[in-house]
Amino acid sequence: MANANLMPRADSFNARVRGTSHIDFRTATTGISHLVATVPDPQTKKAFDTEMQAFFYLFTRYLSERAKSQDLDWDLIKSPAEEQIVPYAKLPETTDPKTLNKLAVLKVNGGLGTSMGMTGAKSALEVKDDMTFLDLTVRQIEHLNTTSRVDKYANQQLRITTFNQSRYPRIYKETLLPCPKKADDDKKNWYPPGHGDLYNALLHSGVLDQLLSEGKEYLFVSNSDNLGAVVDERILQHMIDTQAEFLMEVTDKTKADIKGGTLIDYEGSMRLLEIAQVPSEHVEDFKSIRKFKIFNTNNLWINLKALKRIMETDGMELEIIINPKVTDDGQAVIQLETAAGAAIKHFKNAHGINVPRKRFLPVKSCSDLLLIKSDIYSLSHGQLVINEARMFETTPVIKLGDHFKKIQQFQKRFKKIPKILELDHLTVTGDVYFGRNVTLRGTVIVVANEGQRIDIPDGCILENRLLSGNLNMIKLCARIYPIEFMSDFTLDEPSKDIIVSAQISVMVKTGSSAT
Repeated sequence: MANANLMPRADSFNARVRGTSHIDFRTATTGISHLVATVPDPQTKKAFDTEMQAFFYLFTRYLSERAKSQDLDWDLIKSPAEEQIVPYAKLPETTDPKTLNKLAVLKVNGGLGTSMGMTGAKSALEVKDDMTFLDLTVRQIEHLNTTSRVDKYANQQLRITTFNQSRYPRIYKETLLPCPKKADDDKKNWYPPGHGDLYNALLHSGVLDQLLSEGKEYLFVSNSDNLGAVVDERILQHMIDTQAEFLMEVTDKTKADIKGGTLIDYEGSMRLLEIAQVPSEHVEDFKSIRKFKIFNTNNLWINLKALKRIMETDGMELEIIINPKVTDDGQAVIQLETAAGAAIKHFKNAHGINVPRKRFLPVKSCSDLLLIKSDIYSLSHGQLVINEARMFETTPVIKLGDHFKKIQQFQKRFKKIPKILELDHLTVTGDVYFGRNVTLRGTVIVVANEGQRIDIPDGCILENRLLSGNLNMIKLCARIYPIEFMSDFTLDEPSKDIIVSAQISVMVKTGSSAT
């Protein structure tokens, strides 16, 4: 296929790319055209060519920006103005149920859960009452459609449409040549270019036109592993009332959210700032809760007609996130990715909604999974509800060590999920196993040192306890010593903070240190 077919529509690139970048540009053009030429079927080739053009557009922007050294000017970054972030409490109380007829819901399936030891989509993981993330989503939508009497189609309570995002070729860092040699090359040479690709995927898959033809005007997008991301009619009504083309749900940042992207004002326009875009000398500023008080939940509300207009006129130039990787054989490669929230700058009257924390309940680790599976939450029509018997509005802080990192280990180490209704904080490190019907209250810290093992037996109740050493607790549960905990105690380095006394560690408050 001729190189000209692979050129992006905008003619400005030849003028923008100079010097070394011009050589890179020509090299990449040749590499990508060879990939397209390896597809024999005409229809498949056409779809693949479209995908490679989108990648080529992104790659050319990367070369241009690299040549110009276009970095964010940190001094121009400001917090959003008050009117750019609307508090949830100010949203309309009265809503029109008929507007739900105009709404579609998109769940981003997300990664493969590799950090949790999974090999398939994380959304297929059982999270609550033997139901997966996708099961819960289906329950939510079915209930919404039934109670609001919307979208009854062929006697079904919902329709499910699936489509794939793009796959882009990894690029060798040194040569900037694509890693794959042909279109059906090993999947390790390809990568999914981030959730910012959903706009291209919606357009090129035909799903955007399909939704518009069915009378859908608004799209609610969220990550499938965020169990707090349910349809909210107040947010939809606010979007309609204000004629906002794009809304981003943000929530107050805590110390656990320091890496989350945040909304900023940059030269008078709303932007999403991700940590990967922050110069190294300003990373600590970015993590500061004082300067950046909110972060992006990736719950997005999009006007579909506006999206169609943007994609077919000027297109989107989402900020490029450079993700460096190393292949199994030690080769340095780069992945060029984008974030869906970065599209906020392209839409009219776009702004943020500061939502309650309960709308952000992601399951990114086995520590999160323990909380969701516990008696802290129950299910109501697929939606998580905090147990009324919980005395505090906040949920416990749970930190499980590396022995619990993979889902297989997590499942093996908990015969049954402990009762944690009265728990404030749990830290577990080392080779620890929990029996059935264990109850945890207050602050509980369990530390099995290297080469040691702790078994917490069936029916054991631990309240404000610190356990350490090599314990088989079958007969010890009745005589665990009480501990006075300091509020600022952390367990980053157990060996420095804890002195083992016989089999059980006891921590007492002595001034500002723990012994």
